[in-house]
Amino acid sequence: MAPLRVLCVHGYRQNGGSFREKTGALRKLLKKQVELVYLSAPHGVRQGCSEEAPEKEDGSAPGPGGDEDSRGWWFSDVQARSFSAQQQCEESLGLDESVAVVREAVQVQGPFDGILGFSQGAAFVAILCSLQEQKLEPEFSFRFAVLVAGFRSACLEHLKFYSAPLRIPSLHVFGLEDRVIPDDMSRELLPSFLEPRVLTHPGGHFVPAASAHRPTYQDFLKSFQ
Repeated sequence: MAPLRVLCVHGYRQNGGSFREKTGALRKLLKKQVELVYLSAPHGVRQGCSEEAPEKEDGSAPGPGGDEDSRGWWFSDVQARSFSAQQQCEESLGLDESVAVVREAVQVQGPFDGILGFSQGAAFVAILCSLQEQKLEPEFSFRFAVLVAGFRSACLEHLKFYSAPLRIPSLHVFGLEDRVIPDDMSRELLPSFLEPRVLTHPGGHFVPAASAHRPTYQDFLKSFQ
């Protein structure tokens, strides 16, 4: 049985290489079921524009593909070119370019069975799924989404992405001790999906991949194989 191909969308101030390192345990946990393909956001982030960097709860320091090449999918502060999940804003900067990067990845490296996002990447995944269901991105054909530490964008310009619950099957994963994206922010995203499945863990801001989590991941994924 061929593994499911999943496009992986990193968090703010990460990049494809660093996110690959941080999800090594997940790759190992699901290696028979999925092939994870990593993508980097198009926008460089200035050092000091911090949101997701402080909590290195997975114990991983930046390695060769590390977070020194900090990237983001959009900015909530257009002037400062920075991002905070809690920041209310009228408009954002950079989302269209990021959608184009995903479109190109699908064209060149696809097709993909599913898409996985972490933190700002998970918020971006919800937006991508909305674009797919509104038939605004004909190249997209994701059959499922995994959103780790996801949240609803607080940007008014993005309200249109939450107009109707999304039919795509989704697994929402979040930590009860997450101090970067508190679990209530992740719960606020759930009504945007028609039948969201939930995996909570007792930890913080990271992608959980302990053996205890394997059954939930596998049970969710098996219906797509």
